[in-house]
Amino acid sequence: MAKKLKTAHRDLVEALDHHRKVMQEKPLSSKRAGRATAKLRLAVSAYSAVVADKTGQPDPFVDYDALDPATVASLAAERDAIAHKKSSDQGTLD
Repeated sequence: MAKKLKTAHRDLVEALDHHRKVMQEKPLSSKRAGRATAKLRLAVSAYSAVVADKTGQPDPFVDYDALDPATVASLAAERDAIAHKKSSDQGTLD
């Protein structure tokens, strides 16, 4: 995972640009399209993780207003559990 927001942003822009170029190819190779999509998804995930880690803000790619309250509560609980586990793991020396 990228450690800095600037690095994650650069990786996201590069993955998005690569995805666009692959999707414009004629004929479109399904293997290249799949790899470009996987690369883009990974970059989006990394960027979202850095944003959450550095700022505490929610995932910028999810429209939380469109989610039902139970799903939002479940996601928030999962996020908090991960953050708690992360902070408790950093306190141990193995």
